[in-house]
Amino acid sequence: MGQEIPRSHFSTHDFDAFNQRLRMETDYLQSCFTENRFSCLHYTGGFEVEAWLVDRKNALPAAVNEEFLLRFNNPNVVSELALFNVEFNVHPQLLKGNAVQLLHDDLSLTWKKSRAIACEMCADLMIIGIHPGVRDEDLTLENMSHSKRYDALNKRVLAMRHGQPLKLDIHGREHLDSVHYDVMLEAAATSFQIHLQVRPEKAVRAFNAARIVSAPLIAISANAPYVFGHDLWDESRIPLFEQAVDVGEKQNKRVTFGYDYVEDSLFECFQENLECYPVLLPMCDTDEPVENLTHLRLHNGTIWRWNRPLVDYDDDGNLHLRIENRVVPAGPTITDMLANATFFWGLVRALADNKQAPERLLPFPIVRQNFYNAAHYSLESSMQWLDGESYLVKDLVHNQLIPLAREGMQELGVDAGDYNYYLDIILGRISSGQNGACWQRKWVSQHGNDMRLLSRAYLQRQNSGLPVHEWDI
Repeated sequence: MGQEIPRSHFSTHDFDAFNQRLRMETDYLQSCFTENRFSCLHYTGGFEVEAWLVDRKNALPAAVNEEFLLRFNNPNVVSELALFNVEFNVHPQLLKGNAVQLLHDDLSLTWKKSRAIACEMCADLMIIGIHPGVRDEDLTLENMSHSKRYDALNKRVLAMRHGQPLKLDIHGREHLDSVHYDVMLEAAATSFQIHLQVRPEKAVRAFNAARIVSAPLIAISANAPYVFGHDLWDESRIPLFEQAVDVGEKQNKRVTFGYDYVEDSLFECFQENLECYPVLLPMCDTDEPVENLTHLRLHNGTIWRWNRPLVDYDDDGNLHLRIENRVVPAGPTITDMLANATFFWGLVRALADNKQAPERLLPFPIVRQNFYNAAHYSLESSMQWLDGESYLVKDLVHNQLIPLAREGMQELGVDAGDYNYYLDIILGRISSGQNGACWQRKWVSQHGNDMRLLSRAYLQRQNSGLPVHEWDI
């Protein structure tokens, strides 16, 4: 959810001052693009993981993140919107050599320590797109983390909706229609956010590639078929999150896949932020140098594109460009998530270096259609690809995309043994026909529609460490 702010009430003056600073920082960022003042480091990867704290008996959400974070006291593990959510971060790695294994080891070590802390509290941790056992009554302000940022966000979203409640309306295998009076719906959607720092000359191609590969990426990784006991999309987190912070704008939704490719520069996104998106959190600090881009980054953090461009500073103080892919759900295991990241990094690198720009081969409306179709049907979906032909996603991934991802990882300089291990896990899902969403539905088909028992069964298998395509029913 981004950086903390010191207060949650704002005046007209606050909005005016913030908008003035936002314009100044956007102008400064434009000069950085014009003069190419960005870091040229090798491609760098990282990620964030959103997780659920659950009770050990029933694996149901446990609103204990304050005590958990106080006991753990690790700067890489922080609060999220709900008291039953936390976020894990890793140290980014240059994508070469054994980088993927280093990232795996980093998260695994933190995860092991976290589970030990949770165990002391008679709790555990779960990584999943949407917790099948979360109830409507769990998503209330009483379970919101005690953060002024979250309080302010809730107030601003409702103010922009003129007090009208948020409506959740998802048509899937079943139909879910419910009404909510705050933004806590967002807490039900937990993700694995993959980061890729790119060289400035490759940024446009890489960003467009990230959106093109989002459809097959979500198809292989879907892990959220149930919301409040209703069987919906394979990755119901997509429509849920898009509706959870709907501020009532007919155009320029705050959660969006977008409507067209970037043409000349990632600055186009930041210009769109300035011109098309009203400020949600006008926390102005006139003492901050314009060069820090404090207000620009805060504003960008309240626009949740499924692929979001980021600007940030390296440890050596150089400004860099980064792509944050937000489409992948959390879980089912750490190994599964690293496989998803490897697939993403390899494909983006390969497509960004393709002799012919993929965005010239596949119209953006088709890319968008591919994405929502994949979120709906995952491994059973079909999609149009760069040659203009339509493929079953299983065939496309097996025959074209896995070889392309291997090529991309090889070009990055990642050890073959490192990337082959993780890409073979993707192949395992394809051959077995089982991702997280498929496993959950199989379990319910055999054992019944008891979301509490499903949650327990899921957590038991997650804790086994086996990748999801090897889970039994």
